[in-house]
Parts: sequence; structure tokens; C-alpha cells
Amino acid sequence: MEELFLKDSYHTKDNTPRFFLDRLVINTRLFFMSQFCRIVLKSRSAALKGQYDKEAWVLSSYEVFKLIEGCGGRFHITGLENLHKCQGPVVFISNHMSTLETMVFPCLIAPIMNVTFIVKDSLVEHPFFGPIMRAQNPIVVSRKDSRADFQIVMKQGQELLSNGVSIIVFPQNTRTVEFVPKEFNSLGVKLANKAKVQVVPIAIKTDFWGNGKYLKDLGPINRREPIHMAFGEPLSINGAGKEENQAIIEFIRSHLKEWNL
Repeated sequence: MEELFLKDSYHTKDNTPRFFLDRLVINTRLFFMSQFCRIVLKSRSAALKGQYDKEAWVLSSYEVFKLIEGCGGRFHITGLENLHKCQGPVVFISNHMSTLETMVFPCLIAPIMNVTFIVKDSLVEHPFFGPIMRAQNPIVVSRKDSRADFQIVMKQGQELLSNGVSIIVFPQNTRTVEFVPKEFNSLGVKLANKAKVQVVPIAIKTDFWGNGKYLKDLGPINRREPIHMAFGEPLSINGAGKEENQAIIEFIRSHLKEWNL
């Protein structure tokens, strides 16, 4: 399918004054969440009918992307040219702040290469999101038994990568605005090393979409917070990959510092 983002970077055109948006009912959290749920329900229905293929996944992701912009979200995405530098399938390694990156990554990456996620079992079993995630053949872990999870990722990850499917890894145990390097595990690097593929670091700042108190995926939106995403150059793993893992951590940390977070 055709790429949706043809330049090396993307920046939302911002021609609407913030104070005006803040006073529009159509841009409230209620409107945003109602439209988001509409997109998810439509995607869920297609998935249950076996009609939620890669193209449908990309288009629904782009629909969420445009909804975010329509409700005042301002994207600043750089390094898109690095997606074309990948030598075959890769392991994408990103920090994890909110639902936003999970919903938006497909429309950025999937038009260029086949890709899926490593996700928690609670997500694929979720009555709302479950059918959508299962349609993308993700790697499912429990986050309860680290040894068993590691074996699952190594086995299924190598199989997917050998079949040309890239994998998105969030090494943090949970979504959080604060980036704590010691909580950023090396699972992605170990998988890439085992499969003999490259890694691509991604730094994100997506606190525009907060985590909800009761429903984590349906948190508040904050139009004062710009959305940043930066794709790094592909890295080949040498040795055990410790230097590359540290380089990924530094890539994320330096961008968050640049974005004043």
C-alpha cells in the first residue's frame, strides 16, 4: 500500500488559536473519546469478520492520527527517512507513555514494512481491543513470569523476523511519563541479537493523551502538550549488545531532554 508520510519529517500545521479550540465543545475530551471509541468499534467489527487486514489496520490508525490533530494535537515527527534504511525486518525499541503511540505507530511504519507488537495478554483478551490486536498476530506475554516471557519472545520473535515481520518492543514494564533507564530492559536488543537483525530506536513524548484513573486507555487529553516522535538510524548489534542498548537509552533520554521532559 502507499505510504501516508512521504517526507523525512512531519509537523502538524497549526492555524487555529489554542484559546478558540479550548472553547469548542467539539474538541472536548468527551468528543475525542466518543470518536476514538467509534473507530475502535468499527475496527473490532471488521476484525471479528476476518476483514481487518494490514490495510484496514493502517487506515484506522491514520483515522486516529487525524482525530488527534482535529482535537488540537500537534505532531512533530522526525527521522522517517530511517525507516527506509532498514536492511530487512528490524526490532523497534521505544519508550512508552500512553495509548497514543500504540494507535499511531501502524500508520507510520506498516505502509513500509510488515510489523507487529509485543503485548500483554490482558490486551489481546480485552473485550474491546482484543479482536483488533489478535488480528495483527502479536507476540503475547504475561508480565508475570519473566523467564517464560523471555522464552516466548525469543521463539516467536525469531519466527516472525525470519518471515519478514518487524517487531515493536516497549521495554518498560508499564506506560509512564517518567523515563527511568534502569527500568528499561534489554529484551529488544537480545531478540535482535539472536535473530541477527538491526534495531531502530524510537523516542516519543505523547503526554498529550494521558492515562485514565479508572480506564487507562481513555485518559484525558492536554492540547498544551505537543506530540513528539523521533526515529533513529538502524543499529547493528555487536557482541552482547550492551553498547547498543545504552545507545538506545541515550537516544531516548537526549530527545526527552530536548523536548523539556
